[in-house]
Amino acid sequence: MRAADEAALHRVARRRARQNVQRKERVDVRYSVDEKTDILAEARRLGLAGAHLVGAIVMAHLNGDLPLPEHRTTTDDLIDELAALRTQVARIGTNVNQIAHRLNAGGDPHPVDTAVFAEAGRVLAMVKQAVTAIDATADVAATQQRAA
Repeated sequence: MRAADEAALHRVARRRARQNVQRKERVDVRYSVDEKTDILAEARRLGLAGAHLVGAIVMAHLNGDLPLPEHRTTTDDLIDELAALRTQVARIGTNVNQIAHRLNAGGDPHPVDTAVFAEAGRVLAMVKQAVTAIDATADVAATQQRAA
């Protein structure tokens, strides 16, 4: 699965809000054994009930948030790739913060620690710039897509 596809699925599946009143209407759908197994496995991976995953995807499509694969645009792919990239870059920042915290938690610093701190600060600044640029690019792409 491409990062864009996974990011889109995760974004859509998490967006479906609870309602104050229990949903009572049903739509019956038939799946093969393999399809059902795949749906339930993906729902488990995302921490959702199978019905919630299917309902979220269908409602996202109806609301225009998730086009069918043959109706996806390159902008959809760009936005989802940017979302996946942002997650990966943010993880780098988290790792650098953990390294700095670990070094700060020790007693007397070693001579090499100063160089590591300086490099960690430089990398963290680059991560922040990258995340900001990714967010700005995704925002522009999404705004242009809505206007189109």
